[in-house]
Amino acid sequence: MTREDSRAYDQLRPVKITTDFVKFAEGSCLIECGDTMVLCCASVEDRTPPHVPYGEGWVTAEYSMLPRANRERSKRDVSRLKLSPRSAEIQRLVGRSLRSAVDMKKLGEYTITVDCDVLQGDGGTRTASVTGGFVALALACRRLVEDGVLGQTPIRHYVTGVSAGIVEETPLLDLRYSEDSRAQVDLNCVMNELGELIEIQGTGEGRAFSLAEQQELTRLCTKGCRELLAIQKEALGGKF
Repeated sequence: MTREDSRAYDQLRPVKITTDFVKFAEGSCLIECGDTMVLCCASVEDRTPPHVPYGEGWVTAEYSMLPRANRERSKRDVSRLKLSPRSAEIQRLVGRSLRSAVDMKKLGEYTITVDCDVLQGDGGTRTASVTGGFVALALACRRLVEDGVLGQTPIRHYVTGVSAGIVEETPLLDLRYSEDSRAQVDLNCVMNELGELIEIQGTGEGRAFSLAEQQELTRLCTKGCRELLAIQKEALGGKF
């Protein structure tokens, strides 16, 4: 099939990461994946939740979409007095993914919260939040080291995320909304820089899918994550 934006089946949308996008956050970036734009801000607090063992830190995430991030206005979560199930699911994914990158003992008794706010959504907002969220997290940890709060960065490895899916029986990488909305199969993949899986979410939206199809989508995601890793490293100057 021919994609609307003329990309190859295994090609990412243009990706741009702008670091230090806001003034006050310890780490921040704007990530743009095609027409999807997510602002990621990492904030540091010198306390941890009660469930965290003594001497260790914590990393968590929150996710939200601005009312006009989509084609029609959506209600803010605060107007419903609770987080939407979709937002809750996504922020748990982002939090789990980012925690995998951090040595909590080296972080010490600090909490880093990564806020991911979708300014514009055109598919792939959760995986863009993971990719951009890691950059914001790494910048916050770098600042803790530069300020002498930590002796070394607690970051263990890079983390990236990307989506893939089957549309009109064709496996495609990095679906935009017009593709995602009619995908027969949808898969989100989070990996570290070693190519190891951190999380994989696959759903048969229009039909069931085979193990071979899942492996092909994972292969596409692996290619995409490697390319995103290079973009992250460039944004961070080649180091955590």
